[in-house]
Amino acid sequence: MRMQGIIGIILLVNLKPTGSIGQTDAVIVVLLVCLFVMCFAWSWGPLGWLIPSETFPLETRTAGFSFAVSANMLFTFIVAQSFLSMLCKMQAGIFFFFAAWILVAGVFALYLMPETKGVPVDDMVERVWKQHWFWKSYMTEDDPDEDLKQRKLEMAASTSRS
Repeated sequence: MRMQGIIGIILLVNLKPTGSIGQTDAVIVVLLVCLFVMCFAWSWGPLGWLIPSETFPLETRTAGFSFAVSANMLFTFIVAQSFLSMLCKMQAGIFFFFAAWILVAGVFALYLMPETKGVPVDDMVERVWKQHWFWKSYMTEDDPDEDLKQRKLEMAASTSRS
């Protein structure tokens, strides 16, 4: 977020009406963009793959990963297609726009992403999602495994009687 803000300030102050900046400022902006990409690759970038692998229970992991990958590709496409148009229209403001989204993502991660350290994947629903202050309202009390066990017991009982 700092990198985006610094780039935005440099462009806001030094960008001429013709859309050009001095060579020194241009080099600084390019270096800061490279530094941002490098920092993103070591921090936020892998979270699109890490969070689904640690938070989805085994029963929904495949569907969760497919949704995560699809959403990742969709938003990458949207950003790639709209970046140049937004840059031309917003100029330096685009960097503040993306800095704001980084702030939103940080607040989301801080308050809405549960801690999964030390929790086995099998216990994720019971120990994490059903206990979280926000997500527990979206969890049902019905346990499909218990329903399946009950049905098997009833079927076994009915076949043993006949």
